[in-house]
Amino acid sequence: CHLLQILSYLGACDRLLKQGYEEGQVEEAMEMFQYSEKKAAEFLHLLSQFNDMGFQQNEIKEVLLLCGNQREKALEELVMK
Repeated sequence: CHLLQILSYLGACDRLLKQGYEEGQVEEAMEMFQYSEKKAAEFLHLLSQFNDMGFQQNEIKEVLLLCGNQREKALEELVMK
C-alpha cells in the first residue's frame, strides 16, 4: 500500500515537472494539497499566471491557499493588496 502511494506521488510529480514547473514548487504544492495532483496542478498553474502578472510569489501562495485556488477570488485579493 505504502509503495503504491510513493509511486503515485512520483508519477504525479513527474507529470507536473514535464509541464515546466520547478521541482521545489511541485513538491511544495503536492504537500500543501495532501498529494492531490489535481489541486497541486491548479495551484501551480495559477501561481505562474499571477507571477507573470507581476505579483509577489509569497503573496500569491498565501492568497491561493486562502481562496482555495479560486482564480477570480484570488485575483481580487491580490489586486486589493
